[in-house]
Amino acid sequence: MATEPYKMWMGGLEGEGQAEPLAIEDPSTGEIFAHCHAASPEDVNTAIKAAHAVFKSGIWSKAPRHVRADTLDRIADLLTANLPRLIDLEVRQTGRAVREMKAQVPTLTKWFKYYASLIRVEERSVMPTVGKLHNWIERVPLGVVGLVTPFNHPMLIAVKKIAPALAAGNSVVLKPSELTPLTSLELGKLFKLAGLPDGVFWVVPGEGGSTGKALVGHGLVRKVDVTGGTAAGRAIGGIVGGNLGRFTAELGGKAPLVVFDSTEIELAVNGIAFGAFVASGQTCVAATRIIVQNSVLEPLVKRLGEKAKSIERRMGSPQNMECMMGPLISAKQLLNVRILVDDAVDAGAKLLTGGQRLSGPSPLDNTDFSSGYFYPPTILLSGPQTRITATRIWKEEAFGPVIVVVGFDTEAEALALANDSDFGLGAAIWTKDLSQAFRVSEGIEAGICWVNTHHRNDASSPWGGVKESGVGSENGVDAYNAYTTTKSTIINYAAPEEGLVSDDWFREGAGEVRYG
Repeated sequence: MATEPYKMWMGGLEGEGQAEPLAIEDPSTGEIFAHCHAASPEDVNTAIKAAHAVFKSGIWSKAPRHVRADTLDRIADLLTANLPRLIDLEVRQTGRAVREMKAQVPTLTKWFKYYASLIRVEERSVMPTVGKLHNWIERVPLGVVGLVTPFNHPMLIAVKKIAPALAAGNSVVLKPSELTPLTSLELGKLFKLAGLPDGVFWVVPGEGGSTGKALVGHGLVRKVDVTGGTAAGRAIGGIVGGNLGRFTAELGGKAPLVVFDSTEIELAVNGIAFGAFVASGQTCVAATRIIVQNSVLEPLVKRLGEKAKSIERRMGSPQNMECMMGPLISAKQLLNVRILVDDAVDAGAKLLTGGQRLSGPSPLDNTDFSSGYFYPPTILLSGPQTRITATRIWKEEAFGPVIVVVGFDTEAEALALANDSDFGLGAAIWTKDLSQAFRVSEGIEAGICWVNTHHRNDASSPWGGVKESGVGSENGVDAYNAYTTTKSTIINYAAPEEGLVSDDWFREGAGEVRYG
């Protein structure tokens, strides 16, 4: 157990916060294993003002592109060198299985390398003009940007925002989830070692209602990028809009996964299990609504139930490499999942697997399930009198390892079920029919659509939703552009004698004059 509390990252130095310290819990044991200083609104104001002053100084915002790119590359190298301890800390604070973190965390270097490459090759546009004018466009940083990240992928989601923000030359103030702030603080130390100037990057842990509100509502913050729930996103968007700031939000999801009868059943079952149960279902793109052609519904459900029970048998300590799935993040999250599942069962839905909090010793490694927030893979089906699509869990984001399965007969019915949601972040289709894949993917209302796979993510590929799943997107050129504004420079290179003829607006007489 840590003897000293983690401190805030104040632009290059560790600092103590004025707010009540955060207690960081290991969700697999219920143990408070660390404490962390938290930022008060006054601390946030100090950070933003200092970050703004550093931005205005130009030490990073006006640094040559190759300098910024080289720094991002060094960050990627330092991440690689520090992977073991970062993975251990990520597992401890999130409860995510170590096998997941060993697969995910090493990929974070891709974001820094991608945006380093992007700014090295970025070209200026030259606009067509009339007359002897030269008009070029360049992208310039916005200023101080505020980033708000959730508990489920602390480093991944932070890095997806930080890399393009820094590449563009902004100063960054990050507020991580109060449940999982520790690895974000470690990033600050690595950035300093990589040569990022002091004052460019800040981490202000704290509660959303105080620390987060102070960050997103500050007049000097020119852009806010948030990943979180839809209700929080709406509230933050209203605040940012009042300051005429930029806003990007990746919010809730209720991803459909459509299985057609041409699909290889075993492949589809493996894809469903991954899409639904990775990260204990705590992802915005989790495959939670499984829509299966009736001709293959029975064998698929049977095999899916067997897969879910196999995963449950191999749940245990997240630090065990043989553990397939860890706990939910908190008692609050566990309660939310239980309420939605119980509501569906009370309404008549059929419970195929799971449905109860785990207790007693783990069959895998004797981990005491009762001490943590373990919930097994859970599958819900329509009951004799109840169609699962009428229950709350069909509509509401559970953020846990729970899926609902429904059948369909026609492609049109499958599309209607897939689009029967207020959300539109991720979706997936499983089919061997290429024409069908094109038709259905085109008709699905989602910002990301996978065919015969799920959760694929790359620094170059846009990641964002439609409807209530958010505004704008992460990744790719668009994300970089969203951290900049365009500046148009127009130079008149006409000779003085030409200007005397054409540019005397108020000359004597009624001759023609130019406009524009």
